[in-house]
Amino acid sequence: MRLTPRDELEYRIKKLQAYMAEAGLDAVIVVQNADLFYFTGTIQNGALYVPVAGDPIYMVRKEISRARMESGLKEIVPFASMREIPEILAKYGYATPTRIGMEFDVVPVNFFARYRAVFPAGDFVDASTLIRRVRMIKSKYEIHLLQDAANQVDKVYRRAREVVREGMTDLELAAELEFAARKEAHQGYVRMRGFNAELFFAQVFSGTDTAVPAYMDTPLGGLGLNPSFGQGAGLKRIERGEPIIVDFAGCVDGYLVDQTRVIALGALSDHMKKAYDDMLRVQDRMTEVAVPGTPWSHVYDVCVALAAELGYADNFMGAKGARVSFIGHGIGIEVDEYPFIAKGFTDMVLEPGMVFAFEPKVIFPGEGAIGIENTFYISHYEGLKQLTFSDQELLIL
Repeated sequence: MRLTPRDELEYRIKKLQAYMAEAGLDAVIVVQNADLFYFTGTIQNGALYVPVAGDPIYMVRKEISRARMESGLKEIVPFASMREIPEILAKYGYATPTRIGMEFDVVPVNFFARYRAVFPAGDFVDASTLIRRVRMIKSKYEIHLLQDAANQVDKVYRRAREVVREGMTDLELAAELEFAARKEAHQGYVRMRGFNAELFFAQVFSGTDTAVPAYMDTPLGGLGLNPSFGQGAGLKRIERGEPIIVDFAGCVDGYLVDQTRVIALGALSDHMKKAYDDMLRVQDRMTEVAVPGTPWSHVYDVCVALAAELGYADNFMGAKGARVSFIGHGIGIEVDEYPFIAKGFTDMVLEPGMVFAFEPKVIFPGEGAIGIENTFYISHYEGLKQLTFSDQELLIL
């Protein structure tokens, strides 16, 4: 277990405070687990109070001893009730804030109402975009963790090559890979920011199930085991001559990478193999245009145009009626971070330090899906670099 270094936390806080000053905020109150982990190094129950200037205060309801052990922040104090917050701020010499930011994209309404009662005269605004902008630029420390996650997911894929066999269920294959990942210190839970977005390890499925859409905002879905979690691996048995999708999120010390590879037993249809090669061409095109200063949506538009030119206008990133409006997504502590290689992001540009997963995929309803996914980052000195590195060749066993 690695603890986030204090200087890393202090650097992140200062970046947030700079954005706060630009936005005219007196304070930001952070309560969501992923953001707490990013800014404190732990997820103990409480709230991080970040003033526009000065040291942040991590107010912890449970568990204060772990918070002090796991977080490198200087000011970590216990509190039992939100009503104590004004007194704590006064003790540290902070005036009552008038313009306060919170994570409106994730904080429940009733939870927000309780904080508003603490500061009845406060003007509350959404700070989620500021927080996401801080988090979208990864440090060298974070890149090293992502490289470790890439090593982990490569071991998982190599295990898939060893254990996949005709007649096993998708669930059995998924369980083998989840076991392999856990032994490599995968935390099990894959964090997503979106409301009702839930993901467990990966999407592992075969044949026609790979083309089954689901409620998730992803190009692939899968039937899953039951309607309560209607996605991912089900009880379908793997057959020869069909695509087997291994779409797996590696995770080390809270940091995620995304990788998709395709396996087939015996053979695969010519048009499936061509589609796979074409998705590699789309990925290659992305690597040519994804340079610093390029709008996120421009990368999307160029790649969608190429996919249409190659004959996949009705099948790219989902079947008709179930297509998603992105090809790539930022990744780090959560799967759905900035940047988005997606439609409409004309005023957001690629910058050094950004990390994103790029996943061009084609869905043939009633037959199966095919595609590739890798995680990339934009180096300050070398341009676009690929983090995930498993063999990209379509594997026929």
